[in-house]
Amino acid sequence: MTAVGVIRGTTTDRRAVIPLLRRLRSAEGQADPLPVWEEFRALGDVVPAPWGGYFVTGFDACSQVLRGRNWLAPDFAWQERHPDTARWQDPSTREMTRTLSRLNAPAHTAQRRALGNLFDRGTLQALRPRITAHVTRLLDRLDARLRAHGEADFVTTVSDRLPIHTIGRWLGIPAGHYPRILDFTHRQVHAQELLPTKSDLAVSAQATREMRAYFTALLAHRRAHPGDDVLTGWIRYWDAQYPADRATADQTLYDLTMFITIASLETTATLLSNAVWFLTQDPARADRLRRHPEHVDGAIEESLRYDPPIHLNSRVAAADTVLAGVPVARDTTVHVLYGAANHDPRRNENPHVFDILRKGAHLTFGGGAHYCLGSGLARLEARVLLTQLLERFPTLRPAAGPTYANRMVFRRVTSLKVTT
Repeated sequence: MTAVGVIRGTTTDRRAVIPLLRRLRSAEGQADPLPVWEEFRALGDVVPAPWGGYFVTGFDACSQVLRGRNWLAPDFAWQERHPDTARWQDPSTREMTRTLSRLNAPAHTAQRRALGNLFDRGTLQALRPRITAHVTRLLDRLDARLRAHGEADFVTTVSDRLPIHTIGRWLGIPAGHYPRILDFTHRQVHAQELLPTKSDLAVSAQATREMRAYFTALLAHRRAHPGDDVLTGWIRYWDAQYPADRATADQTLYDLTMFITIASLETTATLLSNAVWFLTQDPARADRLRRHPEHVDGAIEESLRYDPPIHLNSRVAAADTVLAGVPVARDTTVHVLYGAANHDPRRNENPHVFDILRKGAHLTFGGGAHYCLGSGLARLEARVLLTQLLERFPTLRPAAGPTYANRMVFRRVTSLKVTT
C-alpha cells in the first residue's frame, strides 16, 4: 500500500527517478554521485519511487525517519504482508532479515541490551594498541610496495585489511581465515541491493551458504574450546538464556556473530579509502592536516558526510503518517538517501565543498534504535590510520582516481592506486 492524495513539494511522476537511479549505478555516477543527489533533492524532500513508496532526500525528513519510533525496519512481519514474495523468500535476503539491522522491538531491544555498548570508551582504549600496531605493519607493507613498484593499491594493501584484522582479533578469529571472510562478504552483499537481479541473488545465495557454514563451524569450535574472548562470552550468555533450547541459542549466536563481523568490513574499508582519496588528491589539504593533526577527527567526519559508505537505507511506516507534508500510509516503504541528506544546503552550507573544519552534520551512521554499533570503532581505525599515514608519507598522492563496485546501496571502493 502507498500513500494517496495530493503530494506537495514533490513531483507526482514516479518515473522521474528512473534515470537518476541508472546514473547512480553508472561509472560516472559512482565516481561522482553529488550531481545525482542534487537532482534528487530538486524533486522534493519526499519523492515517489517507481515501484511505490518514496525516496527521502532532505536532511530533516531523513533524520525524522531514522530516529522516529513510528518508522520500522522491513522485518519478517512486513515481508509477509508484501506482495513480492519471491524476493523476500530468497535465502540470502532471509539470512540478513534475522540480523540486528532488520529487527524491531522487542527482539531488537533484547539483543541490543544483551550486547550493551560494544565499543565503549574502555573497549576502544584497550583496542587502540592493537590497531596502532597493525596499522604500522600495513603501512610498512605499503612502503615496501611503493619502493618496489612505484605505486600500490591502497585498498588491497591497507583499507580492506585493517577492519578484518581489528574485528577478527577482537572475536578471536584465526588470521588465516580473513581472506575467506572478505571474499564471501563482498559477494553476499548483493542481496542487500535495492533492486537485485536474479544473478545478484544467485551470487549472494552461494556466498550465504559459505558464510553460514563458516560461522556455524566457528561457533561450534569455540563452544568446544572456550577462550578469554568476546565470542566465548556471547556463547555463555546465550546458552544461559536458552538452557533447554540449544537451537535457538545457536541461531542467535550465528546471527550476531555473522552480522557484527561482516557489517564492520566494507563500510569501514570504504571510509578509509575515501578519507585517503579526499586528503591526498589535494597536497595542500594533506599538508594542512599534517601540520594540524588536531583536525583529523574533522577530516573523518567530513569524509563520512561527503561520501557516505552506504547510499541508502529503507524503513517502513508503522502507521499512517505525514512526512515533510506528504501523506504516507501504513506499511509504505521509504528509502533514506544518506548522500542527498548530507548534502542538503539547508543543513550544511556549500555542501559540495570538502571542508575538514566544517563541523557540520551527517546521518551516515543512522539514528535512533538502529544507530551504528561500530561507529566508535570505525572512527578509531580511521584516526589511527590517517595520523600515521600523514606522518610517514608526506608526498603520498593518487596515481589514479578510485574505482567502485557497481552497486546502488553499499558503496565500495575496489581500487585506489597511490604513489609518492
